[in-house]
Amino acid sequence: MENLITTFPEIEIKEHEPLAHYTNTKTGGPADWLAFPVDVAQVQQLVDYCHQTGLALTVIGNASNLIVRDGGIEGLVMILTRMQTVKVEGTMVTAAAGASYIEVTKIARDHSLTGLEFAAGIPGSIGGAIFMNAGAYGGETKTVVDHVTVMERDGQIHQLSNEEMDFGYRHSAVQASGAIVLDATFALKLGDQNAITAQMENLNARRAAKQPLELPSCGSVFKRPTGYFAGKLIHDAGLQGYTSGGAQVSTKHAGFIVNVNHGTATDYLNVIHHVQETVQEKFGVQLETEVRIIGRQS
Repeated sequence: MENLITTFPEIEIKEHEPLAHYTNTKTGGPADWLAFPVDVAQVQQLVDYCHQTGLALTVIGNASNLIVRDGGIEGLVMILTRMQTVKVEGTMVTAAAGASYIEVTKIARDHSLTGLEFAAGIPGSIGGAIFMNAGAYGGETKTVVDHVTVMERDGQIHQLSNEEMDFGYRHSAVQASGAIVLDATFALKLGDQNAITAQMENLNARRAAKQPLELPSCGSVFKRPTGYFAGKLIHDAGLQGYTSGGAQVSTKHAGFIVNVNHGTATDYLNVIHHVQETVQEKFGVQLETEVRIIGRQS
C-alpha cells in the first residue's frame, strides 16, 4: 500500500494513530491511517483515492456517541472536525459537518434565531447529529433541517431534502447509504434572544444536574425502548455502579456508561452486554444500543 502521508502531503495524516485520543470515552484502538481534511476539496481527494484503490474508509466527527473497538479501524479514517464553517443568511444557518452542534446553537442564539435550543448541550458535530438525528428534551434535529449536502462514496456531491434524509428515531438515510455529510442547512425562526438564552441555560442546567458530564462517556448508550425508559430499567435492575475493568454504569444516570479508571472499549462492551442480559432477564425488554460500535475485534 502507498504511504498516504507522502501521497497527500497537503493533508495532515497520521499512521497507526490511537483513536482513544479522539473519542469521548477515551478508548479505541489505532486507525491504520487517520486524516484531518480541512475542506471539501480534501475530502474529495481522499474519497476518490479510496474509491479507486478499494481502501476501506470510515468517517467520524466528534466521536461523542461512538465506541471504537480496541482492535482499531482498518484502512483510512477521516475526522471532519476541522471543517467548522458556519454561515447565517436570514433565518437559514448552514454549518459544515465538523462544526460543534453546541457552537451552532450559540451562533443561532446570537442571531436571535430559535429552533435549536434543544441541542444546546448535545456534544456531537453537525455531521454526527445529522447521521444520528440527534435529539434531546423533546427536540430532534429533523425538525429544523432544510437540506443536507452529502458526498457519495464515488465522490459525487448532491443535496438531500429533509424528506430524502428519511429521518427517524436515531436514524437517517445516510446510515444505510454511506454518504458523507458535508454540511447541513437549518431553517430557523426569528425569536427573542433573551428567551432563547434562558431556554438554553435551563436545558444545560438540567443536563448538568442529571448527567455525568465530569467523566468520559459516549453519551446515552441505549435507545428508548417502546413504553419504557432505558435508564429507569437499568436503575430498577440494580445495575448502577456495575463495573467491568475501568467502565461503569454511571451512579448519576443509569443510561450512561462512564470511564472511571483507564477503561478500554472491551470494558465498555462488557458492561453493555451485561446490562442487556440483565434487563432482558428481569423485565423481558431488549435494549438496543444507540451508541455506534465500530472497528476490529482486538
